[in-house]
Amino acid sequence: MSSDPTDLPDLLTFDGVLFDLDGVLTPTADVHMHAWQTMFTELFTAWDVSPPYTERDYFEYLDGKKRYDGVASLLRSRDIEVPWGDPSDAPAEDTVCGIGNRKNEVFTRVLRSEGIQPYPGSLALLDMLQRAGMPVGVVSSSKNAEEVLRAAGIRERFPVVVDGAVAERDGLASKPAADMFAAGARGLGLDPARVAAFEDAHSGVQSAAAAGCGLVVGVDRGAGADTLIASGAHVVIDDLSAYVA
Repeated sequence: MSSDPTDLPDLLTFDGVLFDLDGVLTPTADVHMHAWQTMFTELFTAWDVSPPYTERDYFEYLDGKKRYDGVASLLRSRDIEVPWGDPSDAPAEDTVCGIGNRKNEVFTRVLRSEGIQPYPGSLALLDMLQRAGMPVGVVSSSKNAEEVLRAAGIRERFPVVVDGAVAERDGLASKPAADMFAAGARGLGLDPARVAAFEDAHSGVQSAAAAGCGLVVGVDRGAGADTLIASGAHVVIDDLSAYVA
């Protein structure tokens, strides 16, 4: 892992930069983790599911994926199958969509009551890229991306936002498939090979690598540097401030 900007590939040799949101630009991953843990702990207790939910489940089955895909993935890990349902399902319904909506209620409540601030290092890097005239975009599996960006006061910085809502509308496969980062590069009007991508989830790193992004920067917020490198990251940092001289 490197924290010296002189040891890192030069972002300014690329034509655009794509950022994951949760855990890269904002610490919303903490809010997501709390919301998932609360919801699945209650659900598994009510259903008498074993083993109980752990933090490892978040990184293995939920982190970086679209909400419903994450729910289905985690339930399959416990040999549980429920109907997929519909995104309009009420949070009380025991469908994949209902369970995902149940988690989203917890997340939204915390976000609106406590707000969110960008990581200082991420804000500093965005400022540097803005001064350089570098096109930037957000690629996030979350359907809450627009609300999080607005709450953090940085929505206007990104002309391109490919999030869970866009993925659902356009039929884009969830990370780790290439679809979302490929769409982000198209939104910037760039060949993915000319784009640098920042991701903190192994599924997101796999997505950026599969899309052919010219530089994939893993941001280790807990997934582990070795895991990010194995997933396709060219370099791993612990904070985006590593890129700000």
